[in-house]
Amino acid sequence: MMKKILIANRGEIALRIIRTCKEMGIGTVAIYSSIDKESLHVQLADEAFCVGGNRSSESYLNIQNIISAAIISECDAIHPGIGFLSENAEFARKVKEAGLIFIGPDSECIENMGNKSKAREIMKNAGVPVVPGSDGVIVDIEQGMKIASEIGYPVLIKASSGGGGKGMRIANSEDEFQKCFFAAKQEAMSCFGDDSVYIEKLIMNPRHIEFQVLGDNFGNIIHLGERDCSIQRRNQKLIEEAPSSIDDDLRIKMGNAAILAARNVKYVSAGTIEFILDNKNNFYFIEMNTRLQVEHPVTEMITEIDLVKEQIRIASNLKLKFSQEDIEFRGHAIECRINAEDVSNGFRPCPGTITSLLLPGGFGVRIDTILYHGYKIPPFYDSLIAKLVVHGNTRLEAIRKMRRALEELIIDGVQNNIEFQYLIMYHPGFVRGNFNTGFIEKLMKELEK
Repeated sequence: MMKKILIANRGEIALRIIRTCKEMGIGTVAIYSSIDKESLHVQLADEAFCVGGNRSSESYLNIQNIISAAIISECDAIHPGIGFLSENAEFARKVKEAGLIFIGPDSECIENMGNKSKAREIMKNAGVPVVPGSDGVIVDIEQGMKIASEIGYPVLIKASSGGGGKGMRIANSEDEFQKCFFAAKQEAMSCFGDDSVYIEKLIMNPRHIEFQVLGDNFGNIIHLGERDCSIQRRNQKLIEEAPSSIDDDLRIKMGNAAILAARNVKYVSAGTIEFILDNKNNFYFIEMNTRLQVEHPVTEMITEIDLVKEQIRIASNLKLKFSQEDIEFRGHAIECRINAEDVSNGFRPCPGTITSLLLPGGFGVRIDTILYHGYKIPPFYDSLIAKLVVHGNTRLEAIRKMRRALEELIIDGVQNNIEFQYLIMYHPGFVRGNFNTGFIEKLMKELEK
C-alpha cells in the first residue's frame, strides 16, 4: 500500500481525497496556486507546495511543477482528482515516467476515451449502441454538411477532445451548419488545443444516465449502478441522483453495456460510462469519463463504497474485493451542486468573500465543501463551492431531506444558486420524476412569465 500521495487538484475534491487518505493511514501532499494559499485543502494536508500563479495554466495545469513537488516530498503516487489534469494522457504518462503511480487508468486508455470521436468508433466496433453520426472526425465543412444531410437535422457538432459542454453547437438546418461548425472548432481549439470535431444526430431532450464502473489490474470489472444527471444547464449538471427511475430490465441492459464498454478498453480504476436515453427507452453511448465524477457521492451513499479508497487499492495492485453479485443498492441519494453564481444573469460566476456560513447536518446529510467564514472564492476557477448530498429510504424521503438541508444551508457574501435548487425540489415535474435534459431551459421560461 502507498505511504504518501500528492493530490494534483484543489477545492472540495482535494479535501475529499485527503480525508480518505487519512482514514487509510496514508500521508497527503497538497498543491496550490498563489491565490489558494489559505484554502482548506492546503491547511488539512500533511504537506503543501505552491506550484505556480493564480491561473490554472500556471499552477494546476503545470505538469513539471506538480511532478517535481511529488518527487521532492517523496510521494509514491499522484491522485489527479476531477478536472484539470485528471484526463490528460500526457500527465499520466509523465507521472509513470517519473517513477510514480498514477491513480487512474493508463495513458493509452485516457487518450482513446478522451478523443470522443475515437471513443465512439471503439464503442461502435465493440457492439455498444452509439448515436447515429460521423465515423471519426470531420475533415472539412463539405464532408460535415453531407453527413448532416444524411442523418437529418438537427445535429450536434462536438469537439473530439471536448468535455464539460465546451466545443458543442447545435445546427438545426443547413443554413446554420456553417456558422455552428466553425464556432465549435474555434471554441474547441481555445479550450482544448484541438479543433477537430465530429457530428452526432441530436436526440432532443433525452435523459442523461451514467453508470459508475470499477476495474482492477486482474481483468475484474463491475458497475455500481447508475446516476440520473438529466437536470443540467448548458450541458453542465446541476442535480444528480441514484438510482434513476429506469426499470430493472433496462438497468440490466445498460449495466451490461457499461461493463462491455469498460472491458473493451481494459479499463482500470474508477470511471463512468455515459449514455443518453430517448423517450422510447433506446440508449446510446456518448462518452466515457476516465476519472472520478463530481457526482460520485450519490453512488457512495447507495452502495456504501468509498470510490477514492477503491481507486487507491486498485492503483496499489490489489484485486477488487467484491463481485457484481455483491453490490447492493440501498435507498435513494440526491446531490445538489451549490455554485457561486447569479442565476438571474445567465448563471454568471460570482466570486467573493464568505461573510456568514451555516452548513446543514442530520442523519443522511453530507456536504463536501472547502468554505469557511472569511474564505475568499477566487475568480479563476470553477464556480462550484459545495456539493450537498442526502440519502433517504425512498426518493420522496430524499427529496424532503434535501428541502430541509437547503433550508438550513446559508452562504452569505456571494450570490449562489441555493434558492434555485430549493425551487427545483418543489417543482411538480421533478417530484414526479418527469424530466429530461430540457428541464432547466423549460423552467427558466416558466420563471420569465
